Amino acid sequence: MGALSQAEYLPRSAMSIHAHPDDQEFTVAGTLAKWARAGCQIVSVIITSGDAGSNHPEHDETYKPILARLREREQRAANRVLGIQETIFLGYPDGELEPSIALRKDLTRLIRKYKPEVVVIGDPQAVFYGSGYINHPDHRAAAQAALYAVFPSAETRLIFPDLLKEGYEPHRVRRVYIHGVEKPDAWVDISDTIAIKIKALRKHKSQLEGWNPAKLIREWAMAQGREKGLRYAEAFKVMYPNEEQPENRSSQSRSKEQQSCTDRCQGDSEVVHIWKGERLDRRGQQGKQRQRQEVTLERLWEDVTPDIHPHDERRQSEAA
Repeated sequence: MGALSQAEYLPRSAMSIHAHPDDQEFTVAGTLAKWARAGCQIVSVIITSGDAGSNHPEHDETYKPILARLREREQRAANRVLGIQETIFLGYPDGELEPSIALRKDLTRLIRKYKPEVVVIGDPQAVFYGSGYINHPDHRAAAQAALYAVFPSAETRLIFPDLLKEGYEPHRVRRVYIHGVEKPDAWVDISDTIAIKIKALRKHKSQLEGWNPAKLIREWAMAQGREKGLRYAEAFKVMYPNEEQPENRSSQSRSKEQQSCTDRCQGDSEVVHIWKGERLDRRGQQGKQRQRQEVTLERLWEDVTPDIHPHDERRQSEAA
């Protein structure tokens, strides 16, 4: 186990959101298997059914529903290997996915329904990796829609108000684990679950077509774990939209983030940036901590510029 990693954080519930069957197994299955073994209740959301996943010349458009059913069976089998309790397919068209309002609403509904502590997604910004891999646009679309379903949609009452009529009250996700990022800040030790990850990936026979992925998966996991001295790891950027003092974050890391904040805040001293309940003016000077009080939305917008979101202070005032 890596002392410098996020490996010891074990959520009680999680939701994995990806574009295609097998995306999850190639990327985060070791982490999900580890969490499931610790008792985490996991929901796997697959936005498309992968019905475009064949380049065989004998297949035309009539094969798409056949392939979709096959890949759904493969994904369910993979999730059983991982210990995932529920699998949901949204049925969006493979290869044509967009981060639409309709998709964000569907994901918001699921987040409000299942109320996961953690949501696991891909990188919403990644266009390519190295010089040889162009990221599938469906991957980016899925990640973008999922990220904005977490915030602001899932926790904001008056976004998609018809969901309230369906009985889905707002829910605040504690953490978002983002894989495939250029600069990760959290590592999960999957040394005990990498074999489970490979076994789950092998369930996607229609895509592997006899290829053994074990060597590649182990090489990827070794590369991700090397920085932290872990034999096998999966690396993430972790966002903490509703956790003020997350575990295992070094004071050095927080200091760098605070310095980044002050660097962005040069100029007019009347505009402030909220940092853990404190105020930093644009010269980087630390002001007095604001007393907890009821603050209207209009007042908040008077205190901050439109490019600085008052979300954290709004939450603080609500908790008062």
